[in-house]
Amino acid sequence: MKIIAGSAGGIRLNTPPHHLRPTMDMVREAAFSALADLVAGSRVLDLFAGSGAYGIEALSRGASEAVFVDNHPKSIETIRSNFSKTKLTGRVIADDVFRFLRRQDERYRLVFADPPYAKKATDRDFVGELMENESLPAAVEPGGLLVLECSPTKQAKDFRFWEVTRAKKYGATNLLFCVPKKLSR
Repeated sequence: MKIIAGSAGGIRLNTPPHHLRPTMDMVREAAFSALADLVAGSRVLDLFAGSGAYGIEALSRGASEAVFVDNHPKSIETIRSNFSKTKLTGRVIADDVFRFLRRQDERYRLVFADPPYAKKATDRDFVGELMENESLPAAVEPGGLLVLECSPTKQAKDFRFWEVTRAKKYGATNLLFCVPKKLSR
């Protein structure tokens, strides 16, 4: 896995040694191609950050700031190691994503989320929980976007808080581009 473009383009990233499904370069490249001019100068939030690939790619392409949230110590260590390799910096928060979302009040132009996939029906549905989380839309600034990576078994459906503006399938990965719905109170 490597950074695709920008100031750190071509640099290989470390991945945490624990069980993780890193985002394929092809999927990240497709996501950033679709985002085009939204990245430069943006504030970025990378949820379930893992290796930090999404946020570091955004920084490499000119994002002004990136915040990385993950609760696994090996992921935190790996993100910091990847900062050293790429000569980029960001804020790393060791916390449960849902607890972080409840407590935070900042807004971001781009939010990347790559939660663990549910492999069987009894597994926790992180994608469902995230998309039904009331705090997540508040973290996206007006004109901003959520880029969600999920299993192809997760269909782009009618989410209560999100409108899916684009859905792409890349092998065993769905990429959903979502904007917060304007909810009437």
